[in-house]
Amino acid sequence: MPFLNRTSLLLLASAAAAALTAGTASAGSFALREQSARGQGQAFAGAAAGQAGLGSMYWNPATMAAFEGFQVEMNLSGIFPYSDITPTTGTSPFLLGAGGTASTGDIALDAALPAGYVSYQLDDDIWIGLGLNTPFGLETKNPPNAPGQIYARTSEVISYNITPTIAWQVNDWLALGAGIEAMYFKTRLTQAMGIMPNAASADLQGDSWGVGFTLGFTLTPMDGTTIGVGYRSQIKQSLTGDINFGAPVSTSLGTLPAGRYDVKSDLTLPDQITVGLSQDLTDDLTLNAGFEWTNWSVFNNFPVVGTSGITNGVEITDLPFEYDDGYYVSLGLEYDWTQQFTIRGGLGYEWSPISTRNRDLRLPDSNRIHASIGGSYNWTENLSLDFAYEHIFTTGDTDIKLDSDNPHYAGLPYFGDVDSRVDIVSASLRYRF
Repeated sequence: MPFLNRTSLLLLASAAAAALTAGTASAGSFALREQSARGQGQAFAGAAAGQAGLGSMYWNPATMAAFEGFQVEMNLSGIFPYSDITPTTGTSPFLLGAGGTASTGDIALDAALPAGYVSYQLDDDIWIGLGLNTPFGLETKNPPNAPGQIYARTSEVISYNITPTIAWQVNDWLALGAGIEAMYFKTRLTQAMGIMPNAASADLQGDSWGVGFTLGFTLTPMDGTTIGVGYRSQIKQSLTGDINFGAPVSTSLGTLPAGRYDVKSDLTLPDQITVGLSQDLTDDLTLNAGFEWTNWSVFNNFPVVGTSGITNGVEITDLPFEYDDGYYVSLGLEYDWTQQFTIRGGLGYEWSPISTRNRDLRLPDSNRIHASIGGSYNWTENLSLDFAYEHIFTTGDTDIKLDSDNPHYAGLPYFGDVDSRVDIVSASLRYRF
C-alpha cells in the first residue's frame, strides 16, 4: 500500500474515533490538554520544545522540524473524572425542601479522547503536517430532581479541530512554524425551570464552525538545549441552534409559551501561549519545563438572541461565565534506561479560570496538581509505543457559592462542597516510514 494511502486511512480512523467520542474537561475549565501520550508522561513539561513527540505540533508547529522524513502518530486517552457536590449551609431551604440534602454523586462522565498527527519532510528545510484534535470537551449530568436543578441538569461541549501546518528550518538554531485551525464546536445545556420534582426543562443547544491559526518557533542555542514558544489564536464561534422551553417562561417580551425558539450566540474561545524548555543534563537524562497562559478572560458574558418570529433580535437569556485567565507550569525528567526503553515523570500546577466567585454546578473546576509517569518503547527502528498515567488532585478552595455575587445566580442561593479528581491513561503509536 502506498505511504500516502496508509496515512489517509490512519487519519480517517482518527476522525471517525473523534466523531464517536466526547471529551471530559481535564485542563482549566473545559479545555483538554491530553493531546499526546508522550507529553502526558511528564505533565506536558517541554511540550512546546518538542518533548511531546510529534504531538508537540499541537502547541508549537515549529517542532515538526525535529522529526525527519514521513511520520505518523496516533494517540488515545481514557479520561476518568470524578466530581461529587454536597449542598451545605447557606443553600435555600426551598431548594433543599424540594430536592433533599444528599450529594449529587459522580456527575462527571468518562470519555475517550483521540488525537492524530502526520508530518512529512519535503526537503532539507520544509515540513508539512496535519493535526486532528479535540481541544475542548465536557459532559456532566446532575441527577434528576437534585436541589440544584435550576442551575444545571446536563452540560455538553464537543469540538473537533483540523490543523494543516508548515514548518521551516531557517538555520541550525532557528525553526519557524504556522498552521490554520478549522474547528467545529457544539454545546448543549439544560436546567430545570422550577424547584419542584420533575420540573420542566429548558434546553439550549447550538453549533458552528470557526477558524483560527497557530504560530511558533524553536531555538537551539547550543547542543542539548531547546527553547520553544507556541501560540494558538482565539476562535470566534457564531453558534446557531434553538432553545426549547418545557413550560411557559417570563421574558422581556412577556410570557412566552412553551416550545422551541431559534436562537444564536456569538462566543470567543481563548487564545493560548505555551513556552517549553528542554535541557540535556547527561547523555541519558533530560530536564524539561513548561509554562502555559490561556486567555480565558475573553470567555465572559454571551447573549442568546432569538432569530425568528416574535423573538427575532431579542435577547432571550445569556451565558454569564466571567472566567479569569488560566495558568499552568510543569517540570519533568526523562531518562533513557536503554536504547529501547525510556522512562519519564512530571509534576504540574494549574491555576483555574474558575474560582468561588464564578464556580457553578455545571463545571465545579478549581486549582489542581498534576502528577504523571510514563515511558516509551522502541519496538523496531520505525515503530514506537508511548504510554502514560496521570492523576489530578484538586487544591485550594473548591466550594460552590451561588449567591448574588456569582454571575450564575438565579434568585435562590446554593452553597456546596465539591470532591473532585481525575485519572487519565494514555497510549500512542508512532511510525516513521
